[in-house]
Amino acid sequence: MRKVGFLDSLRIIGRGSRNWPAGRPLVVSFEVTDSCTCFCKHCDHGGPRDDSHNLKPADYRRYMAVLRPCVVQVSGGEPLLREDVVEIVRNIKSGSGIPYTILVSNWSNMTEEKYRQLHAAGVDQFSVSLDFPDERHDEFRRLPGLYARLRDLVPRLAALGCDDIVLNSCITSENVGEINRLADKAREWGVNICYSAYSARRTGCRDYALTTPAQLTLLNQGLDQVESRRDASNWIVNSSSTLDATRRFFERGGAPGCKAGHRFLVVRSDGWLQPCSMVFQRYSLEEYSRMAEEFTPTNTCDECYVSIRSYLDKTFPQLLGENVRGFLSVKAS
Repeated sequence: MRKVGFLDSLRIIGRGSRNWPAGRPLVVSFEVTDSCTCFCKHCDHGGPRDDSHNLKPADYRRYMAVLRPCVVQVSGGEPLLREDVVEIVRNIKSGSGIPYTILVSNWSNMTEEKYRQLHAAGVDQFSVSLDFPDERHDEFRRLPGLYARLRDLVPRLAALGCDDIVLNSCITSENVGEINRLADKAREWGVNICYSAYSARRTGCRDYALTTPAQLTLLNQGLDQVESRRDASNWIVNSSSTLDATRRFFERGGAPGCKAGHRFLVVRSDGWLQPCSMVFQRYSLEEYSRMAEEFTPTNTCDECYVSIRSYLDKTFPQLLGENVRGFLSVKAS
């Protein structure tokens, strides 16, 4: 996985070091649209939605000026449905190397031209959803032809040499036996891979949760195989501590101590702030500090261990150490 340049690394570390004691979020997820091209079995979004109240690209500058996160996710819905998504990224970055910016997408609307534009605008990481290493992905996402599109496009764009594409695989009861084969697919396509955990809170459906001893055995076998394949390239994006916590989440059926609303938060497409994408308690931009004071200390939800949380459920020294080793450069750019 490509490392961030030395000077930008210092800026990211500096901002994080200031945000942590000041109570500012480290990560903000901008859900730039509620519409999506898929109807995924494990998601509460799907299909077209009313986008008339979406923030405009220039609006994101105001949110960045107030929240000043180190890392931003640009997500949805499907963010590539926004014809102005490149302008959104430009306004988030504002010509600076920070924040570290991740585009989370199913890539149904990705093209080589769009990829190049987004890379030039400042996307540091392209997170591409992949649930199965074959056409079963289409059935799970309810979008025929999606896997064939990824099979063509991902390795072709990876060959450009930017090393910024990460397959994002949400572990469910349906694909828990495919963990290592998904890693095989990432290697075959020349990209990186990151795992996250299914949460029933999003849809209310527990069918895709891991609840049986057999499923937990498959989980541990798969993650053990992935751990054995680590190397200096950092192509397994999750740290070992994150994968261990993912195991515990499924074994215990939950993970207490969530810091949603404080260390991370979501900005909805219409501009309202939420502690996370699955807690519909809304705050205005001006109330972000009240969210951290009012919601986070009383939050008892333990129902998810999604990627945005998994990176932040750590002490600051651990968080800093893992990210410096994994993503931040120690060489001058």
